[in-house]
Amino acid sequence: MFKQIKKYIYMVALGAKYIKIFRHIFQHPFMTLREKHRLLSKERQNYSNAVLKLLNIEVELHGKIPEEERIVYAINHRSLLDIIVMEHIFSASEKKGVWIAKQELFDAIYGEFFKNSGCVSVDLETKKGLVRFFKEIKLLLAKIDDLNIYIFPEGERNKTDEILPFQGGAVKIAKANNLKIVPVYINDKLEKVFRASPFDTPYKVNVYIGDIIEDPETLQEKYLNLVKEVQSK
Repeated sequence: MFKQIKKYIYMVALGAKYIKIFRHIFQHPFMTLREKHRLLSKERQNYSNAVLKLLNIEVELHGKIPEEERIVYAINHRSLLDIIVMEHIFSASEKKGVWIAKQELFDAIYGEFFKNSGCVSVDLETKKGLVRFFKEIKLLLAKIDDLNIYIFPEGERNKTDEILPFQGGAVKIAKANNLKIVPVYINDKLEKVFRASPFDTPYKVNVYIGDIIEDPETLQEKYLNLVKEVQSK
């Protein structure tokens, strides 16, 4: 019980600390967009590494993150810990990127964290919101030539044992901006992992990186093939 209380106190304090760091960068009046996202990516990675150290979670990567930039990373989603695990992975190669998140997350109690850390919101309820979203992505990619896009193609947190049917966002972003896609499969239920943490001995999370997908329209098929391959081992 004491460990759990200590965990949440630490998480709140760490989150508050990094919101200030993110806000300073995000709202800086003289910093270029490129430099802002370089620093925001670095600080998200620092935050994520600190969280995993606290929880005593290790990540084992199967496959390799491409050296190539301007990639859409399509990741399955069961927990906010998914972002932390992925940022830890991206920290090894100092990737720059933006997370795509639903508008409702920007309105929640942790909205300041998402907004100031450089995430891009998408309002799925209105055509105007979708148009604004795609314009923002195109602008970011035009201004930052090595920016990556991180997205959960299921569109919501998945509470089942199966992969949910993908929404169209990842494919549309890739096609509209001539980007390739890399499928990423987190083979765990990280919501349960977070609740059980911190661990006395290191808990290992396995993450699988698929091959680069040249044709965005084949994303769902190739993603399911990756999952099937992993689960058959």
